[in-house]
Amino acid sequence: MRTQCNETINGPKLDELWQILIKELIPIASQEPIIASYLYATVLKHNSMASALSYLLANALSCEPLPAIAIREIIDKVFLEDPQIIEASRLDLCAFYYRDPACDLFSTPFLYYKGFHALQTHRIAHSLWKANRKSLARLIQNRKSAVFGVDIHPGAHLGSGILLDHAHGVVIGETAVVADGVSILHAVTLGGTGKETGDRHPKVGRGVLIGVGAKILGNVTIGECAKIAAGSVVLEDVPARATVAGVPAKIVSLSTDQAEPSRGMDHRLRE
Repeated sequence: MRTQCNETINGPKLDELWQILIKELIPIASQEPIIASYLYATVLKHNSMASALSYLLANALSCEPLPAIAIREIIDKVFLEDPQIIEASRLDLCAFYYRDPACDLFSTPFLYYKGFHALQTHRIAHSLWKANRKSLARLIQNRKSAVFGVDIHPGAHLGSGILLDHAHGVVIGETAVVADGVSILHAVTLGGTGKETGDRHPKVGRGVLIGVGAKILGNVTIGECAKIAAGSVVLEDVPARATVAGVPAKIVSLSTDQAEPSRGMDHRLRE
């Protein structure tokens, strides 16, 4: 059963969230002994969410030339130098829990959702990119794309409280900016329009909802709390609180509602 706190107050604080994860998984480890060792290795033996997350991601991203222990050293160092990443991860986890009706436990996306894992891997790659460790950032990006099917350039800037729902086939370009509280469905592209260089990717405002298969191309601005309908191709700026649909996308409605579509997750078009 869902906890009573809600996303409007950003969910439980980090220490509280960590205790919730532990409390969720202890009875599952008892009920399902076949996965108990996995639950202990990934969460229950750790003393913090940061430790558990670095272990989980390192093992997921490892390959023969780059063992898990080496990746974990990289991740732990990034977490130490940039503690805001863990706070962003907390807000992301809350976004998955409160917005996805299929998500009944906080531990479910933490352990099993590739959208959550891809986001956290991107945060690590982005931190390395900002530190001018670009080759290493590209390697992390490559592993993320291969393992999770999500291709986010390490230069892209993503806010916190992001939901990548299902996530498969999401592509986000180098100069894209995604503000806090955005929800993005699978097969979404935030890309360029050709071979142009420089600032060439979309800027997505707070609280935006981007539907399945939508393509937003070029250095366009998506205003706060806009809604991009499934399958739309957006080539021009979208005003705040507008709903756009079609190929190419056109405005179908403007809302005065102060709610953020990304939180409501209502993809229907309304007159």
